[in-house]
Amino acid sequence: MLTTAQVLAENNFGDTRTGGLAGPMGLFLIVALATVTVLLIRNMNARLRRLPDRFPQQGGPERVQSTVSDPTDGADAQDSPTNSPTGPQQHRNS
Repeated sequence: MLTTAQVLAENNFGDTRTGGLAGPMGLFLIVALATVTVLLIRNMNARLRRLPDRFPQQGGPERVQSTVSDPTDGADAQDSPTNSPTGPQQHRNS
């Protein structure tokens, strides 16, 4: 008859040496991810140092004016009220 200690001491997990590479592989992955993270942080810091302290203001008088052509190409434009609903809102009653 088996005692409780014998049942608990029995190896029911099979050969535990087949997964012997899991520990070193895990360590390698952790070291590789840490190395990549350090290199990424150094690269981002270098890029941030190259940025100017302040950017020029947008929309000032030095802004280049571009010409916009009329999309109707001279065709008569139909006047429509600005508050008219469009799309799925057309069928709703306000």
